[in-house]
Amino acid sequence: MYKPFVILRIILIFAGMIGTVYKSTGSWYLVKTEEGKEYKCRIKGKFRLKGIKSTNPIAVGDKVNFTLETNNDVETGIIDEIFDRKNYIIRKSVNLSKQTHIIAANIDQVFLLITIDNPPTFPSFIDRFLVTAEAYSIPCVLAFNKIDSYTEIERRAEVMYLKDIYENIGYECIEISAKEQKNVDAIKERMKGTVSMFAGHSGVGKSTLVNAIAPELNLKTKEISEQHKQGQHTTTFAEMFDLQFGAKIIDTPGIKGFGIVDMEKEEVDDYFPEFLALKNECKFNNCIHIEEPKCAIKDAVEEGEIAWSRYKSYLQIIEGDENNYRVDEFKDQ
Repeated sequence: MYKPFVILRIILIFAGMIGTVYKSTGSWYLVKTEEGKEYKCRIKGKFRLKGIKSTNPIAVGDKVNFTLETNNDVETGIIDEIFDRKNYIIRKSVNLSKQTHIIAANIDQVFLLITIDNPPTFPSFIDRFLVTAEAYSIPCVLAFNKIDSYTEIERRAEVMYLKDIYENIGYECIEISAKEQKNVDAIKERMKGTVSMFAGHSGVGKSTLVNAIAPELNLKTKEISEQHKQGQHTTTFAEMFDLQFGAKIIDTPGIKGFGIVDMEKEEVDDYFPEFLALKNECKFNNCIHIEEPKCAIKDAVEEGEIAWSRYKSYLQIIEGDENNYRVDEFKDQ
C-alpha cells in the first residue's frame, strides 16, 4: 500500500499544480506556488502553435498550471495552461516587428520612473506607456527620480512643467530620489498589498529604487554612460520579488521606446483621459481630431487646455510613426 504522502504526490503529478511566474529567461520559467515552493518550468511546444504572435507566450505575473517531471533526479515542471490575464503591459517587439512583447501580466499598478536628464525621458515615451496602461485599466504613478541632481533652474522648471501637465490630467506624480531615499517611503506605502511593476528607460534608477525599498534584494546597479548619457542595462529579464512588507514588485529591463499594439485609430482618444472628457463635444461622432471642423480636441489644444506635447503624441500614435520606438537597446526575451 502507498503511504498517504505518496498518494498525494501521485495526485499532484497527474492533476497539475498552480503557480505564478516569477521569472522568465526565454526558455525556462521560475514558478512559485501559493505555498512558496519554487519550480523551474518549461512550456509545451503547443503554446508556440496557437497563433500567439508574442515573443514570450508566458510573462512574469502569469498564473499557470504545470505538471511535475523528474530528469536525472532533478524535479522540474511543464507548463500546460495559462490562466486568463486580468491585464498586461505589452509593446511592439523591435527585433521582430510583426510580433509583440508582453512585459508583465496581472499588475495592480505601475510606477513609471522618469528622469529629466541622464537619461532624458521624453513626453512621447511617457504618453505611449500611459496609453497602453489606460487600455488595460492599469493605474500608473509617475515617479520623477534623481531630483537631488536637478540643481539648475531649467531642470527644476522642466520637472514642474511635466508634473503640471500630468497632474492636471489626473495622474499621480511623485518627486523622488532613490539615491538619497527622498519620498521612497511614499512609494513603499502605495505598494503595500499590491503587485507593482517598475518601468522606465535604462538608467532611470529602477534597480536603485528597488534596493532603497528592499535592501535585502541587493540588485545590481550601474552608472550612466557619460559618453551617451544613457543607462546601462542591469536587469536583463523581468522578475517578480516578494517583499517583507506585504507587497510584490516586478522589476523590468530598461526600454528606450514603446510601440503601441493592436489599437485602432478610432479608439486611441479613449486612452487620453483629457481627450475622452471632451470628444463628445466634437461635431462629428467619428472625429479623429486631425482635419475635421469644429473639433473640441483641437480647440482645447489651441486654447492651452490640452498640452501640445500630448496632442503631438496622439498624432504620432494614430499615424503609426515608428521612429519613436525602434531604438531599443536590449534584445527582446
